[in-house]
Amino acid sequence: MHIIEVKGLTKVFDKGIKAVDNISFGVEEGEILGFLGPNGAGKTTTLNMLSTLLRPTSGTAIVNGHDILEEPDEVRRNIGFVFQDPTLDNELTGNENLDFHGRIYNLKRDVRQKRIEEILEVVQLKERANDFVKTYSGGMKRRLEIGRGLLHYPKVLFLDEPTLGLDPQTRRAIWEYIERLNKEEKVTIILTTHYTEEADYLCDRIQIIDLGKIVALDTSDKLKARLEGDVVSLTFRDSGAIAKTRPLLEQKEWVRRIDTIAGDNTQVATERTAQIVSGTSGEDRSHGEMTQIPSGGILTGMGIGNAEVSTMHKRVPRISEPGNVNGSPKNIHSDDAVRLDVLVDNGGHRIPEIVKLIGGTDVVLDSVELHKPTLDDVFLSITGRNIRDERGSNIEEMRRRRTVQQARGQRVRG
Repeated sequence: MHIIEVKGLTKVFDKGIKAVDNISFGVEEGEILGFLGPNGAGKTTTLNMLSTLLRPTSGTAIVNGHDILEEPDEVRRNIGFVFQDPTLDNELTGNENLDFHGRIYNLKRDVRQKRIEEILEVVQLKERANDFVKTYSGGMKRRLEIGRGLLHYPKVLFLDEPTLGLDPQTRRAIWEYIERLNKEEKVTIILTTHYTEEADYLCDRIQIIDLGKIVALDTSDKLKARLEGDVVSLTFRDSGAIAKTRPLLEQKEWVRRIDTIAGDNTQVATERTAQIVSGTSGEDRSHGEMTQIPSGGILTGMGIGNAEVSTMHKRVPRISEPGNVNGSPKNIHSDDAVRLDVLVDNGGHRIPEIVKLIGGTDVVLDSVELHKPTLDDVFLSITGRNIRDERGSNIEEMRRRRTVQQARGQRVRG
């Protein structure tokens, strides 16, 4: 059963900036649905429309049986929203912040007090309830904001970049809270994120959104299974090795795609050497699991010296450009490129062949890494570029300002 049904939702800002472009999708009751995409993809704008903060240019949506255009007040009663930017009052205590929110939603005093106690217990802030929020850590503030969004018993909770700016340990703790709230509160959750590991860990299904369009929607395992292979990362000592190594690999029928990664971590050129299969293999791929290499992590005696095998996949910002499927890639001019990510069939068996192939040249290979495709790889394969972990662009900042201005204008008109 769909608790949210989105139909042709579109938002065009001034000067023709199309933030959201005719998207349609449904959300099952009780699921966690992720919006995965880079800054400026249209994630926040979509949530703002679904929560009635922003009026769509065209299209509409039904939230728990209520139309966002015809019944905005009813929609607001059925949703909670945790914004990307902090919205707590630092000069109030945790308890006072929750109490103020409950009053806004017109919860009766006895119901409000009971619910505040429940929420403080759930987010494990009962011992700090009477401390000023300004004394809270970043993780504690985020937990309080999430708890506040649930105070009025919403059917749907919107989380906009819920762990943005938090350290990895705190981020993981917030994931666990979100999982628990989803189960214990029986609330449907839509979250936006540009952290692929966050979407992978939390979401029942993931929508990849880019340039205002939904380009993929499926479970994490099925999205990764589209690539049908393993990723072998080859790191070289100098960029000249790329030009010598790439043509050798392109000739192999078991090579599906090659991504050239710049050494300065800012540029990549993508060569598509095979059509990405859209079907699924059914193979279970766990979160972040690495495939082990039989040599125990060290490649030796293959003409390359000791090549240490990395244990973690380095996620770097990328700007990609499609290449030529049957020949050399086009427009690859980076002098800093020192890594190739190669999508292959049966990577564990292909590594010796790759190393032998490179060993026949004067190229120096520093390290080899093998891993299953990640959501980073999926996003790259679908969009031709990687999700970049950076501050929002000027366009994104302009969109956010206009969102606030238009939301304020709607309140005045209302």
